[in-house]
Amino acid sequence: MAEQPSPTDAAHASNACVPAAERVLSFGDALALWFSLGVGLLVMQVGAYLRPGLSLPQALGAIVMGSVLGAGLLAWVAGIGSKHGLSSSALIGRTMGQRFAMLPVAVNVVQLLGWTAFELVVMRDGTRTIIDHVFGVRSSWIPVAATLAWGTLLLVLAGGRMIGLVRRFVSRAAMPLIVASLLWLSYQFGLKAGQQGLAALWARPGDGSMSLLAAMDLVVAMPVSWLPLVADYARYGRHADATAWGTWIGYAAANIWCYALGLMVISVSPSDIDMLSTLLLAQGGLIALGFILVDEVDNAYGDVHSGAVSTNFLNGRWSIRRIGMTLVVLATAAALALPMHALEPFLLTLSSVFVPLFGVVIGQLALGLPPQSNWRGGPTIVWLLGIVVFQAGTAWWPNWGSALPSLAFTLLTAGVLRWREARGMKPELQR
Repeated sequence: MAEQPSPTDAAHASNACVPAAERVLSFGDALALWFSLGVGLLVMQVGAYLRPGLSLPQALGAIVMGSVLGAGLLAWVAGIGSKHGLSSSALIGRTMGQRFAMLPVAVNVVQLLGWTAFELVVMRDGTRTIIDHVFGVRSSWIPVAATLAWGTLLLVLAGGRMIGLVRRFVSRAAMPLIVASLLWLSYQFGLKAGQQGLAALWARPGDGSMSLLAAMDLVVAMPVSWLPLVADYARYGRHADATAWGTWIGYAAANIWCYALGLMVISVSPSDIDMLSTLLLAQGGLIALGFILVDEVDNAYGDVHSGAVSTNFLNGRWSIRRIGMTLVVLATAAALALPMHALEPFLLTLSSVFVPLFGVVIGQLALGLPPQSNWRGGPTIVWLLGIVVFQAGTAWWPNWGSALPSLAFTLLTAGVLRWREARGMKPELQR
C-alpha cells in the first residue's frame, strides 16, 4: 500500500485531534518504532548495574517482570492516545485541566531538551571511542566535531516528516540492522559465558546490595521514561489495539534484550574495562556497535519531536517542525558546553515527576476523556501526592523502589476519582 501524502503529519497542533484519514501507522510500524527506541547503549549500561547485587537468575527475573510491566504501561497510554488521536500534552491537558497542564508540560520540555543533549553526548563518546580504537587518534577536536556532526544529522531529521521517518527508515532499514547487531553481540558474549562456565555464572550468588523489587524499579524506569512521549506517535496509529500491542511487544522485547545483554557483558568481562570498550573488543563488535550507535539517533529524534509537540502545546504560533529544529540547535550547544554527566541526576529527578503524573493520566482516561476544563483539582492533588510518595520511597524504603509504589498509588486513586465522577455524569458527556 502506497504511503498517503500528508503535509501535516509532522506539524499537527499538539492539542488537536489527528483526523482518521491521517492515522496511518500500523501494528508493524509501532512495533518497529518502539523496538528501535528501546535499544540503546544506556539501556545496556543500566542492565550492568544489576550485578553484583543480584544473582543472574534474580536479575533476569527482574528484567522480564519489569520490562513487561513497564512496557505495558507504555502501551496503555499509546492505546489511549491512538483511540482519541491526541498527543501526550493534550492527554495531560484533559487530565489536569488545560491551564494547569502547562506546568508539567513545560517541565517535560526542559527534560526532553536535556535528554536530547545527553543522547548527543552518548553518540559523541561512542564515536570518540571508535576513532580511538580503529585509528589510535586522540585529540580535543574529535568530541567537538562528533557532536556537531550528530547534531547536524539530527537537525536534518527534525526538518523532515515524522511519519516518513518511522515508516521508511525505522521499519524498513534500521530494524534489520539493529536486530542483526544484537544477535551478533549476544552470540559473541554467549560464547564467552560458555567458555567461562555458564553453570558457574548461573550459580554465582549476588552480594545482596540490591533487592528484587529495587531491581524491578530500575528496569521499569526505562519504559516509563517514555510515557510523556508515547502518545505523540501513537496518535497517528491506525487502530488503538494494534498500536498498543505493537508498542508493548516492541518495547518489552528490546528492553529485555538490552538489559540482559548488558548483564551478560558485565558478568563475563574484567572489572577494569568500560562497556563501550568491551563491546568493541568483541569479534565484529565495531560494526555492531556502529549500528547501535546510529540507532541512538532515533532516540534523540524521539526526544526532539515530543519536545516540539509539548512546546507547541504551550504556544501554538510556531510549527512543530520549526520548534524541533530550534531544540536541536539548543541541545547541540548544551552538549558542547555543559557537563552532561553531572546533569544526569537532575534529569532523573525531573523524570521522576512523570511516573505519578501518568499514573493519574491512565487512571483518569481509562474510562474515557473527562470534560474539558482549565483546572481539575482532584487529579492535580493526586499527582502532587504521588510525587511525595515517590520521594518518600527513595528516602525511606529504597528496597521497595520508588516508581512502582508511586505508580500504584496514583493509578488506583485517580481511577477511583474518575469512576466516581463518571457515575455522576450525564450519558451524553461520557466519551
